[in-house]
This record gives sequence, C-alpha cells and structure tokens, in this order.
Amino acid sequence: MDFLKDLWGFLKVRKKFWLLPIILVLLLFGVLIVLTGGSAIAPFIYTVF
Repeated sequence: MDFLKDLWGFLKVRKKFWLLPIILVLLLFGVLIVLTGGSAIAPFIYTVF
C-alpha cells in the first residue's frame, strides 16, 4: 500500500492527473492477462495485443 500512497502523492504534487487513466488501463490489462493466462479465453486475449 505504500507504493500506492507514494504514487498518489506524486500525482497530486506534480499535477499529473492525466497519468491516472493510463495507469488504470495498464493495471486492468495486467489483471486480465494474469487471470485468463491458463484458460480457454487466452487466445482471444492475445489477439488484442
């Protein structure tokens, strides 16, 4: 949780709120790849990239 606090502090101090959607999309793709890595959905996920 310290990493998230540091990241939020960086975004708040530097006024880089435009980075937040990029970070969230990357996090969502990462979770999607990890959760569907060994399933039947995996071939469809890899075609997105």
